[in-house]
Amino acid sequence: MVVGLCTVELFISESQSLKDKRQVLHSLKDRLHGKFNLSVAEVDGQDLWQKAVLGMACVANEGGYVNQVLEQALNVIKGMPAVEVVRTKLELL
Repeated sequence: MVVGLCTVELFISESQSLKDKRQVLHSLKDRLHGKFNLSVAEVDGQDLWQKAVLGMACVANEGGYVNQVLEQALNVIKGMPAVEVVRTKLELL
């Protein structure tokens, strides 16, 4: 069993309130879960308007597959105009 963990720090420049931020994150989390069947949660920066840290997890029996899924999820995030990726960290356990 291989567990993939990915932490993504995001900057949401258009956000003017926590409500704006939650709308963007809710849409993003639903898209990632629906498309890649990932577990996605906001793990840091909950009280900041324009910063968010998302944690994503994927479990499979092959490390290559886990890495591919997480890389594709990162590409979806990078393709969203509402967010800017500041930092990413990917690890396989």
